[in-house]
Amino acid sequence: MKRALYFVKGLIIAGFGVIALSCSEGKGAKDTSYLEEISVKELADAYRSGKLTISQVVEDYLYRIETIDKSGPGLNSVIAVNPDAIKIAKELEKELADGRDRGIMHGIPVILKDNIDSRDSMPTTAGATVLAGNYVVRDSKVAELLREAGAIIIAKSNMSEWANFRASRSSSGWSGTGGQTRNPYVLDRTPCGSSSGSGVAVSANLCALAVGTETNGSIVCPSSINGVVGIKPTVGLVSRTGVIPISFTQDTPGPIARSVEDAAIMLGILASKDTADKASMVEGAKFYKDYTQFIKKDGLKGKRIALLTNVSFHHMVDSLMRDAVRAIKAAGAEVIEISFPLPQGASSASYTVMLYEFKYGLNKYLAEAGSGSKAKNIEELIAFNKRDSIELRYFDQALLYEANAKGGLEDPEYKEALKSMQIMMRGEGIDKLMKVYKLDAIMAPTDTPAWKIDLTDGDNYIGSSSSYAALSGYPSITLPMGYVNNLPIGISFFAGAWSEPMLIEIASGFESVKRERKAPQFITSLER
Repeated sequence: MKRALYFVKGLIIAGFGVIALSCSEGKGAKDTSYLEEISVKELADAYRSGKLTISQVVEDYLYRIETIDKSGPGLNSVIAVNPDAIKIAKELEKELADGRDRGIMHGIPVILKDNIDSRDSMPTTAGATVLAGNYVVRDSKVAELLREAGAIIIAKSNMSEWANFRASRSSSGWSGTGGQTRNPYVLDRTPCGSSSGSGVAVSANLCALAVGTETNGSIVCPSSINGVVGIKPTVGLVSRTGVIPISFTQDTPGPIARSVEDAAIMLGILASKDTADKASMVEGAKFYKDYTQFIKKDGLKGKRIALLTNVSFHHMVDSLMRDAVRAIKAAGAEVIEISFPLPQGASSASYTVMLYEFKYGLNKYLAEAGSGSKAKNIEELIAFNKRDSIELRYFDQALLYEANAKGGLEDPEYKEALKSMQIMMRGEGIDKLMKVYKLDAIMAPTDTPAWKIDLTDGDNYIGSSSSYAALSGYPSITLPMGYVNNLPIGISFFAGAWSEPMLIEIASGFESVKRERKAPQFITSLER
């Protein structure tokens, strides 16, 4: 079997200044600027009109990965490229020529976060060197659905190792396997995690779409901080089968894209019942094959949206939020102000749940990984990391010790933490707010501006609104609302379970009146 082109390297970024995104200059350079900001629909139409071929587009995205991600600015968002991508592209090209059209995703290049199993010739590592040889033989449900729709998985994205659930402190976007991913807007700033590579790859136009995963903030933060759109679905809307887990109570894959429409297109492919994932089989679950039907330019008109006044962590972000509220009101929505701080004890309950479920889920995954893993459980993983020359170079493995010390899922501590978290965040939380205030959605700024990368002290994280949707298991969508010193800032809309249609309607309405997405220019540092 062919092995993936695998990237492990340090990065030197000094002296790049502002790099032109098109990469069309220089001797022998290829002009791939036509791919910058191109939409899924534009690619699909170009394939069918003959203006572009699938193999040409895949080849040019791979060229962009080589010249922008590996060298050039050196974003380090891609951990491995699919050596069979061109071959798959030509097969799908022939299908289309023969009249076998799989739909809008036919031939669309996609990047998967590297904790999502894919039977392509790339390992699934979660950024951990212990899984460097983990070439799986079966697709995750996510990869299976994308493949059936005709998407081409061209690469795996770098990520915060173990989805940022390993160390007492860490740098978002750093993994032992892939090194440090960098923000394409300002290269010495964080890409946020743990779906850092997915957010960066989409933002830098290295693919049409990407898939991330979230337990708490890992889709919405890298989407916000990298100036793109991210949808964190209701837990269960998108299958977790074949995804390296943290918490089956909070984990979910979701789309990352440059527009609400593109994110909705991918969500329609990924949303599916899965008998192997109990969360997708619950009563009341709502799945749609086409979420683009909910896109409306006037999607804000008549909506009642609550602004969380207690979510304030940066004065310049607050200013952008006030501008956004004015635009939302002008578009016909009613905005009411409410205060709802996270209930006392909710975060600690979530942490307890994650420790228990991480131990259960990761032990199960490692045991089933066969010869692909050099450890069969967390205890062996801890021992491996102690011996490895890379894994503990910057950060410890305190969370692995904590998780390993927990008991099983029958422990009263686990059951009580899970019960109290869901009461606080669902019945007495978002569900109650939606009912009492007769809301269509709740909104808040997604995150602070991107902070400086620091491999000594780790993330300098100020604040976020991600926990509301994460701890409840409910959906959230983030999209760009402006910039602070060239650093993107996102706005989040969230609501009750299975409310993706309403959130897409509201987000598309916001995007139509305040479209703030602009391509990154790879500034070296704000201090230069």
